Amino acid sequence: MNVFVAMQWEGYSSASQTISELSAIGAPTRPLWVSLGIAYTLLVTAFGWGVWGATRRNRPLRVVGGLMMLYGVSGFGWPFAPLHQRAVLAAGGGTLSDTMHLVFGAVTSLLMLVAMGLGAAAFGKRFRLYSIATMVILIVFSALTGVDGPRVAANLPTPWVGVWERIFIGVFLLWVVVLAVAVLRVRAQPLSSSAIGTTG
Repeated sequence: MNVFVAMQWEGYSSASQTISELSAIGAPTRPLWVSLGIAYTLLVTAFGWGVWGATRRNRPLRVVGGLMMLYGVSGFGWPFAPLHQRAVLAAGGGTLSDTMHLVFGAVTSLLMLVAMGLGAAAFGKRFRLYSIATMVILIVFSALTGVDGPRVAANLPTPWVGVWERIFIGVFLLWVVVLAVAVLRVRAQPLSSSAIGTTG
C-alpha cells in the first residue's frame, strides 16, 4: 500500500522518508493514505476475528486473534493523530497530534511483539523459531528507526529511515501471512490434541 501511495507524491523518497510522512498534515497523499488505511484496518480486524475463532482448543492462538483485532481497531485512531511535515516540526510547530502519533506507534509495536510472542507458543518448533527471529528483526529495525526520529523532527537528512521502517513493517506482514497459513493448516486437521499445537 505504501509503495502505491508513495508513487502519488513526486519528490517523496521511500528510502529517506518515513511511512508516516505520507499521511502527514499537508501531505498531498494524506487523503488517499487515510482512505486505504481504513480499508487495511477493517481487513486486519477481520483477520484477527478469524484467527480468534479458528479453534477453541488453542488458547494462545485465541489471544493472538484478540490482539490482532485490537491492533486492527487501534488503526481507526491514526487519522486523528497525524504528524506534521518535517519543516513544520523543525520550526517548532509540533502539537499534541504529533505526540499522539508517537504513542500510537509505540502501542502498535507492542501489540505486534506480544502477538508474535504468543503466536510462537501456539504452534510447533519451526513457527516458534520463525516468530522469535521475526521479533529480533522487528526490535532491531524499530530501534534503527527510532534513532532517526530526532533527525526527522529537526528536518535533517535521514538517508535510510524509510528502509528501516519498511523492513520493520514488512517482516511483520510476512509473519501475518505465515500465521494465516499455519491457522489454515490447523483448521484442515482433525480437532484433536495431537493436531493442535504441532503445526510449524
